[in-house]
Amino acid sequence: MTSRTMIEAKNISKYFEGKIALSSLSFSIQQGEMVALIGPSGAGKTTLLNSIAGIIPFQNGELLIDSRSISSYKKGKVFAKKVGVIRQQFDLIGSIAVIHNVLAGRLADWSLFKSLLSFLVPQEKGMALKALEKVGLSDKMYEITSTLSGGEQQRVAMARLIVQKPEVILADEPVASLDPARAEDVLEMMIKFVAEEKQTLIASLHSVEYARKYFTRIIALKNGEIQFDLPTEKVTDDLLANLYRLKEQE
Repeated sequence: MTSRTMIEAKNISKYFEGKIALSSLSFSIQQGEMVALIGPSGAGKTTLLNSIAGIIPFQNGELLIDSRSISSYKKGKVFAKKVGVIRQQFDLIGSIAVIHNVLAGRLADWSLFKSLLSFLVPQEKGMALKALEKVGLSDKMYEITSTLSGGEQQRVAMARLIVQKPEVILADEPVASLDPARAEDVLEMMIKFVAEEKQTLIASLHSVEYARKYFTRIIALKNGEIQFDLPTEKVTDDLLANLYRLKEQE
């Protein structure tokens, strides 16, 4: 059975104050792929993810999400089912209980009344509990989120994505703020549930080692351009050395 093309970029460009952030990028990503974005700081990784997430507009080109132009999606339920985002900062509200942060993944599906009611009496509690069980935090459901460790908070963010059920997950430096042991734990868990749900994962990473260990395809960016786009096993040390070489060394 032929897999669907979930993301297709056609010559997309982005400028900030006249400076190139993305330069005519073209690529396609199939359903179920696990793609790592790597490259030096300022390469355009976060800008690309924010463009796919519909957070920032690009000036030129076309971006298709599941064969539809991103501009044709209205923010809300339909787009929330297509694309979900997880970040280094977790995007959680620290002052509320874990269950409420998890159920935030359901807000696009709920009416305003149900959303407000859930802050008083959590709605669809069973779904939240199952998601927290998957990330090993079922005993933390009513803890105040800010009291959790960084690794636990990132698991809460993953549980939120589990209840949101997007077809594409964009992870922007999801483990950059974690120590190596917790980073690997979070990545292993993320890869596992993405594979189980047949979702598509695109993650920006500082660590080349994590990209090689957990992802099947690597897209390398530098100065807003694609330097290479290869299956992980074909990414050589020479390619990586050239990618991270400083200008004065070139």
